[in-house]
Amino acid sequence: MTETRFLTLADVAEVLNISGSQTYALVRSGELRGIKIGGRGQWRVEREQLESFIHRMYDETSSFVAAHPLIDDDSVTRTTNETRSIAGLR
Repeated sequence: MTETRFLTLADVAEVLNISGSQTYALVRSGELRGIKIGGRGQWRVEREQLESFIHRMYDETSSFVAAHPLIDDDSVTRTTNETRSIAGLR
């Protein structure tokens, strides 16, 4: 059995584990490429476009993480305590 080339917005929402309205917003904004087909203008997303979108999101997330490193709790506590000590708030 072959995979379906085009997915409905409901299918895309299920794959991404998001709501239908979030999926619609992604398509309408152009973040996720889709096409309108038929007389009622139903949206479809090509499976290849969805995979491309997912890869882009991984790349964007990697860039975000690199630009905003996670600060460990000990470092935050130490910095907060040092700031309080300097300000005489202890």
